[in-house]
Amino acid sequence: MPAAASAGRAQAALRRTRVRRQPRRGSVGLNVNGQSERTVGSVTDRQAVISVRGEAQLEAEPEIAVVSVTVQARDRDRRTVLDRLVARNKQVLDLAAGYGDAVEKTESGPASAYPELKKGDSERVSRYSGQASVRLTLRDFTVLGELVSRLATLELASVAGPWWSLRPDSPVYRQVRIAAAQDATLRGREYAEAFGGRLGELIEAADTGLLSSQASAPRPGPPHAYAMRAAASMPAQEEPSLDLEPVRQTVSAQVEARFAMIPPGPSA
Repeated sequence: MPAAASAGRAQAALRRTRVRRQPRRGSVGLNVNGQSERTVGSVTDRQAVISVRGEAQLEAEPEIAVVSVTVQARDRDRRTVLDRLVARNKQVLDLAAGYGDAVEKTESGPASAYPELKKGDSERVSRYSGQASVRLTLRDFTVLGELVSRLATLELASVAGPWWSLRPDSPVYRQVRIAAAQDATLRGREYAEAFGGRLGELIEAADTGLLSSQASAPRPGPPHAYAMRAAASMPAQEEPSLDLEPVRQTVSAQVEARFAMIPPGPSA
């Protein structure tokens, strides 16, 4: 039968036909770190990344100096202690006010008055003691030595300082941060060239410790201070004046950065 013969020939031709599939040339996706990658066979072609840490350190003259003054009073009578404490604290404030704009800020610190008990007796009071403190911030260093010397002559006054520092909004902090970022860029460029490539775009940047688990930037050392104490009033004479030289401030900054590296092109 012609129809049956035609169907048989079609099935035989289908069995002889070979199905060919095109090989996969590669696929593009995201790896577990969110980076783009292209897989060819068993090879993963990832973008090269350079991670660096930029560092900078600058020295600058201090902008302010802080002096702390503490006055004390002792007596068997509590009211006498309070009166003396008020009078001595006022002496400090009046003396600081006499220097005008040279003293940028005057701040009162903690004050206390308390009984001192006799040894071996938990109820009987031997005397009363009190103290009050004042914190002075100076912008004019030319009067600093004289002011510290005069404060030290006050009765039962303790003087600590000066502590030199920059202002919190000093432009020096911005300068050192920019210098650290420039150092990171320079290091990244040098690494890229050493590997035969070129520095690409910035991927990520952050303060030290935010991109890695390493310790943060070193903390500054202890402040430079000068302390003196006057146990009693000094005899009337020409008051000495301390020669206090400002201590230069060292400011450091670190930044971590990651750059893409442009691989070397094919040789000519």
